[in-house]
Amino acid sequence: MGKIRQFQTTLACAFSYLISAMFNVWPSYTISEYTAQNTTVISAPMTSFEVSMVGSLPSFGAMFGTMCAGTIFDVFGRQKGGLFIAFTVLLSWILVEITTSSLVIIVARFLAGLASGGASVHVPIFISEVAEESIRGMLGSAPMAFYCVGVLISYLCGWLLSYHQIIWVNMAICIMYVGLLLSSVESPVFLIKKNREEEARMSIALYRGESPDSKVVLEELSRLKQRLQPAELVPMSEVDAEKAEKEKLEESNENETCENKMPMPPYKMLFISPSSRRAFIVVGIAMSTQVMMGLTPAQVYAKDIFSQAAPGLSSHMCSVMFALVLMCGSMCSVLLSDKFGRRPLLLASAIGVCVCLVSMGFLMQTNVAPPWLTACVILAFCFVFMFGAGSVPYLLLTEVFMSEVQSLASIIIMEWMWLLSFFILGVFPLMAQYLGIPGSFYIFAGFSVIDILLAIFMLPETKGLTKEQIQEAFLGRKQK
Repeated sequence: MGKIRQFQTTLACAFSYLISAMFNVWPSYTISEYTAQNTTVISAPMTSFEVSMVGSLPSFGAMFGTMCAGTIFDVFGRQKGGLFIAFTVLLSWILVEITTSSLVIIVARFLAGLASGGASVHVPIFISEVAEESIRGMLGSAPMAFYCVGVLISYLCGWLLSYHQIIWVNMAICIMYVGLLLSSVESPVFLIKKNREEEARMSIALYRGESPDSKVVLEELSRLKQRLQPAELVPMSEVDAEKAEKEKLEESNENETCENKMPMPPYKMLFISPSSRRAFIVVGIAMSTQVMMGLTPAQVYAKDIFSQAAPGLSSHMCSVMFALVLMCGSMCSVLLSDKFGRRPLLLASAIGVCVCLVSMGFLMQTNVAPPWLTACVILAFCFVFMFGAGSVPYLLLTEVFMSEVQSLASIIIMEWMWLLSFFILGVFPLMAQYLGIPGSFYIFAGFSVIDILLAIFMLPETKGLTKEQIQEAFLGRKQK
C-alpha cells in the first residue's frame, strides 16, 4: 500500500510535466492560425514580433517561476504548493480561450512559463522526499516519460482536433492534475520543518505502508528530525530511535564539520559540504551536457529531412513519429534505471548519442546515403538520448541531494538550465550559418564525449542507496 501512495504522488508530480509539454508544443501547430490573413481565432494576424514572443516568453516566465518556487513550496507545502502550478496553467488556457487579443495570448504564455518553472522545482523536491530506494529510479524517471507523453498527446490533438477543442482538452487535463494533487499526501519533510510531528509520522506511515507506531516509521521520523531540527528539540523517547539518531550524528561528524547544534543553512551546506558540492557539480554538468547535445536543433532539421525521405508523410505524422520515439526512449529509462543503474544508462546513452551525432553530421555533409537513412539516424538519436542522457540527469536531481539542500540545489540548477536553453536556441542559427549543420552536430557530439567522461570518472552509482549512502559515495567511500 505504501508503494501505491508513492506511485500516486509521482503521478501527480508527473502530470505537471505532461501539462508543460502540451503548452510548449502547442505553438508548433497553432501559429499558422494566428498569422493567417483570414484568421478567425484572433482579431488581427500576429506580427513576427508577436509570434516570437509566443514562442520565447514562456522561457522568461519559467526563470521567474523557478526563483519563486522554493518560497511557495516552503510556505504552503509540496501538495498545496503544487496547486499554484495547476491553477496558473488553467488560468492561462482560460485566457487563451476567451480572448481574441494577441497581447492577452502572450500574457497567457508568460503565465504558463511561470508554472513550468515552478514544476521544474516542485517535481524533484516532492519525489525525493517520498520515494524509497528500491523504486526511486522508476519514480524519478517518470516525469520525463510523462513529458514525452504530453508531447505525443499535444501533436495528436493538433492533428485531429479544432483550435477550441485543443484548449478544452488542456483545461480538462489541468483539472485532472488538481484532483491528483488533492488526493496525494503531504511530504513528511515539509511537515517536520513546520513542527507538525504527528502529521509527519502519519505521512511516513502512509508512504511506507506501515503502522504509525512501527519501528520503521519511528526510525525514519527520528532520522528526519535529526537532520531538519535543532538537536535540543528532538525528544529521545524510543531506544531504537535514539540509536538511529546517534548513528546519524556519528556519520555527520565523520562527513561534515558541525561545531554547533543548530542546522547549517542550506546555502552554506550546499557549497561547503564536500558531498553536496560534488553532487551539485556532477548534476550541473549532466544537465548542461543534456541541453548542449542538440536535441532541439536536430528536431528542427528533421522535418526537412523527412520531407525528402518520405514526401508522402504529412508534417503531423512526422511530429507524431518523433513523439513516439521520444516516449519509447523515456519509458526504457523508467523500466531500466532500477535494474541496471544510473551510470550504465548514462554511459550507454552518451556513447549512442555521440555515434548518432557524428553519423548525422557525416551523412548530411557528404550525401553518400539516401535521405531515409539520415531520417532513421535522427530517430535513433532521439531514442538513445531519451533513455539515458535526457532522463538520468533529472533522476539524479531527485536523489543525490539531502533534504536540507534539495530545494536550493533544484532552483539553481533549473535556473541555469533555462538560461542555457535560451542560449543554445539563440546561438544555433549562427552556428548553422558559420559552421554549417554538420559542423554544429560535431560540436554537439563533443558535449556527449563530456557526458561519457562524467559517467566514467565522476558519477558514482546511486541505485538502491539511501541519501546518506549517496553522500558517502560522492566522497569516494565504499559502501559496506
